[in-house]
Amino acid sequence: MTLRAPVPPRAPPPRQHRAWSWRSPATRALLWQALALAGLLAGLFWLVHNTQVNMAARGIQSGWDFLGQTAGFDIGEQLIAFDAGDSLARAFLVGLLNTLRVALLGILLCTLLGTLVGLGRLSHNLLLRALCRAYVELFRNVPLLVQLLVWYLLLVEYLPDASAAWNWREALFLSKAGLAFPTLVAGANGWSDWGAWHWQLPALQDFGIEGGGALSPEFIAVTVGLGCYTAAFVAEVVRAGIRSVPHGQIEAAQSVGLSRRQTLRLVTGPLALRVILPPLTNQYLNLTKNSSLAVAIGYPDLVSIANTTLNQTGRAVECIGVIMLVYLALSLLTAALMAVFNRRVALKER
Repeated sequence: MTLRAPVPPRAPPPRQHRAWSWRSPATRALLWQALALAGLLAGLFWLVHNTQVNMAARGIQSGWDFLGQTAGFDIGEQLIAFDAGDSLARAFLVGLLNTLRVALLGILLCTLLGTLVGLGRLSHNLLLRALCRAYVELFRNVPLLVQLLVWYLLLVEYLPDASAAWNWREALFLSKAGLAFPTLVAGANGWSDWGAWHWQLPALQDFGIEGGGALSPEFIAVTVGLGCYTAAFVAEVVRAGIRSVPHGQIEAAQSVGLSRRQTLRLVTGPLALRVILPPLTNQYLNLTKNSSLAVAIGYPDLVSIANTTLNQTGRAVECIGVIMLVYLALSLLTAALMAVFNRRVALKER
């Protein structure tokens, strides 16, 4: 006779809640989120309505019709054609392009310089390591506004006049007026005829430098100041990222005969990049937002154009709103692009 072990009784199935039952955690979470969103929208509506009522009571005009008004002022630097007879909307566009130019070149400069300084901090050379550390400590501990003013002072006070500009091979001229450089221009047949393009060189004339392209001292000071300041933080990000790579990976690379440079390029660099990218994104965002300090030295960026427009039209809320929306959009776009790049280099488990 075969004895069988008793079969334990089955546990009762868990009680199923209806999808929209109050006892369902998912339902309660969704409800609280909906209430929070409704409260936020109600708060925004009250804020906007209260602002409009108070502005109307004080006779302050509001609305976006002012963007179609004539600007009535010139802009010293412009990537697109602009004169005083154009609209304020076009003036804002010129300011936005000037801001983008500073931000993009600043990001490029801080990435290159910060990477070199970060690698220098890991060098076996004591002097190089000390110099890179001194750079980091100096630039990240002096306020950015002070650095911008110093760079601008160096350019406009200690450089020679345009009539006695420093030049390199009669192609680059550096003076208080800025940096003049050769540009590629179209010939008589227009831009469609690639064979008609030619280099236009700057030339030193009696009253200054004519021809070619030019970068103003304000633009140079802002770009160099932002790039050098942010590079100090990027250097620390790069140094920490490389330090985070396990030493066993480096020993394995050395065991197969890779040189120090090959180890950095093929092993340490790719592994450190995954650690570097998230904090590097924060530094790019900081640089973009810090570009608003360019107004302190007279560079016509978005903030400068908005201040001039505010003084002319009195539309403070709208001008400040434009600044906030533009910098918010630029920050979100930068974060999104860096997130895409971060996903491409992330480790994927198989």
